[in-house]
Amino acid sequence: MSDYILKSKLKTEKDGISSVSSEEFLPAFDGPDGYLPVATEVSPLPPESRIVVHSDPRSAGADRFRLVRIRLKNLQATRGLKSLLITSPLPEDGKSTVALNLATVLSENGKHPVLLLEADVYRPSILKKLGLKLWYGLTECYKRGSDPMMAVRRIDPLGFYLLPGGRPADDGVSLLQSNFTSQLIKRLSSNFFKWILIDSPPTMPIADILVLKGLADGTLLVARAGRTPREAIEETTRYLGRDHVIGIILNDVKGLEATYSQYYGYVTPETRAKP
Repeated sequence: MSDYILKSKLKTEKDGISSVSSEEFLPAFDGPDGYLPVATEVSPLPPESRIVVHSDPRSAGADRFRLVRIRLKNLQATRGLKSLLITSPLPEDGKSTVALNLATVLSENGKHPVLLLEADVYRPSILKKLGLKLWYGLTECYKRGSDPMMAVRRIDPLGFYLLPGGRPADDGVSLLQSNFTSQLIKRLSSNFFKWILIDSPPTMPIADILVLKGLADGTLLVARAGRTPREAIEETTRYLGRDHVIGIILNDVKGLEATYSQYYGYVTPETRAKP
């Protein structure tokens, strides 16, 4: 659908939130593969985005994310896994970076419709990481009672869809624990997308995470190597339930790139600068 047709079908308000429901807007889309008729944002992919599956596909990090994709697809085939909660024991463990890489690798260059839902409404960071300007997201839709599907945009050149958190929420507790959020995730899980990745707040406060956990098919726990205490990982796993935690991603592991560089004959910018 062209931008001209898209704009002609929408009764757009000044703030960019459409008054047309997603049922009116997307009546013919029955997936799982294809393009949703939504606006597209082109990310300049600044270095801080760290989406290695796109910027450095032959790196050790990119290979690890491809391995995670294989395992997730197997779980989808055997257990019907579709909605995935991505969280961490502590702030700054890298969960949003992991979520961006997973959304990119699962979409396979836009072949599959993957939605990244930013539920970390306390400290939303996805748009900044992508180098994109803020647009109305989950927080604003909740406050206005607008259809959050109308805030979804496709992110190029990465190929996934994004529903951002919006502006930081003062009442994040009421948002995350509301029927609004639970109905949204249930609705998204029933149609439209092949994968739904929920970038959640860290596991403290635990009440928010337990609510989101109940809406997801499984949890990926992100920890930072050399920083996240083992006790914090064990405590988080205990809270979430070992059956619900389908894996732990250890972020920022040092020393892997040298082995991959030797295998591929690949020279990173860092090694190239060495004499």
